[in-house]
Amino acid sequence: MQYILLLHANEAGFAQMTPEQQQQGLAAYMAYSEALTKAGVIKGSNRLRPVATATTVRIVDGKTQVLDGPYADTKEQLGGYFLIDVPDLDAALSWAARCPGASHGTVEVRPIWSM
Repeated sequence: MQYILLLHANEAGFAQMTPEQQQQGLAAYMAYSEALTKAGVIKGSNRLRPVATATTVRIVDGKTQVLDGPYADTKEQLGGYFLIDVPDLDAALSWAARCPGASHGTVEVRPIWSM
């Protein structure tokens, strides 16, 4: 079954790290990605550009509204995702707990509803 691991964190946090901390963080994500690849469970992954580049579209009373920025103003922002294919929710939760993002933000685990 496919699950998406949505990584939420304060995007300003990375810029506040020392260069050494940034290198350690990037190395942790590379090791995590490599572990997903070696396990054969990764289906896709990407980092998102900052929320300042987001555009939100919605229809209100039949009219399209286009707004600059994310839909919700929150302390943590959606920064990226991993799409994995694992046997069950327990396996997905195990991978989410291993994600570096879980130590400095949250990892939301959502099953994919195949259409």
